[in-house]
Amino acid sequence: MNGHAWRSSQQGCKMKNRSDAHTSRPTLQRRKAIITGGTTGIGRAIAVLLASEGVDVFICGRSNEHLADALQRIHEVGKGEGVALDLADPENIESFFDQAKSYLEKPDIVVINAAVPASALSEMSADEIRYAVAVDFTAYLLSAKAAQEMLVDTGDIVLIGSMSAHVLGAGSTVYAGMKAGIAGFSEALRRELGPQGIKVSLVEPGKTGADFQYPDIPSDKQREMIADETMLRAEDIAMGVHYLLTQPRRAVIQQLTISPRNQENE
Repeated sequence: MNGHAWRSSQQGCKMKNRSDAHTSRPTLQRRKAIITGGTTGIGRAIAVLLASEGVDVFICGRSNEHLADALQRIHEVGKGEGVALDLADPENIESFFDQAKSYLEKPDIVVINAAVPASALSEMSADEIRYAVAVDFTAYLLSAKAAQEMLVDTGDIVLIGSMSAHVLGAGSTVYAGMKAGIAGFSEALRRELGPQGIKVSLVEPGKTGADFQYPDIPSDKQREMIADETMLRAEDIAMGVHYLLTQPRRAVIQQLTISPRNQENE
């Protein structure tokens, strides 16, 4: 390269002003997250990803075995603790958030994810419906209430919903009804808590590989569907949560829908 060409190249580099190419994004380092249903599936993937980014996490799930497995993985990449309990019991919701606050001291992220499968109204007993509503709807609202009181005037509430709220199938009437309720609740809650400094976001995954899909879709079938890109990995949803948590404080991702590339509406 001759002298003239070299000087032209250097001048070109100096002229590149990238100050407005990207907006500033908050770091996840040293943040503290409470995650319901954080021992398996989507919740576990979110907990592991956030821990790997420097977030201290506190999780819950119904199984001691799944809790131990999740915490082992979390400790490989970061910090976290948790407890095994069933959020169908309102007293357990209060206990979980009390223990989370004791461990984290000042949490600033709450991910509300714990859920159980539910199917068609005609296929479920009254007791099964009551239990599903207790976990998938009542516990969501009570967890959001606990989060609102704990976060006070800062932080993020992330609700994990489902595309079932919009893809209404005859075999998912109970589940779709609850998830549609969560979608409406999330949008109204964003408007309610936004002026208080709390961001509220809803993530609606399409069909995602997890224990949640058993026994309808066994593990080998899930692997096949993920390879065919007709099913998502739980880690794909975790990446979506990471995206919305790293937006500027002035910006809220109100609703994030994530679907497999080849999934057909059913």
